[in-house]
Amino acid sequence: MTYVVTENCIKCKYTDCVEVCPVDCFHEGPNFLVIDPDECIDCTLCEPECPAEAIYSEDDLPAGQEEFLALNAELAQEWPVITEQKDPPEDADEWDGKPNKLELLER
Repeated sequence: MTYVVTENCIKCKYTDCVEVCPVDCFHEGPNFLVIDPDECIDCTLCEPECPAEAIYSEDDLPAGQEEFLALNAELAQEWPVITEQKDPPEDADEWDGKPNKLELLER
């Protein structure tokens, strides 16, 4: 099983989660983070660290977020690993909780 970063991370991109990951499975894109399902060891450490509550176990994905399992796997192959926390975007709080952000995902 793996954990999955879902839509609410788009344009929020808080990185609190990456520092607690013992296997460095997070990858960073321009305005989104993903988890590499091949590296994730299901340790559960990242989920409570996410201020945007955008990380879920693949078995507990909210309705409408299922496509993010495949999206995380795809983008983890393209984006570099991130292991240290960074400052979030200045407008991250404004984007937290806004729906329908998938079209804003920058690849």
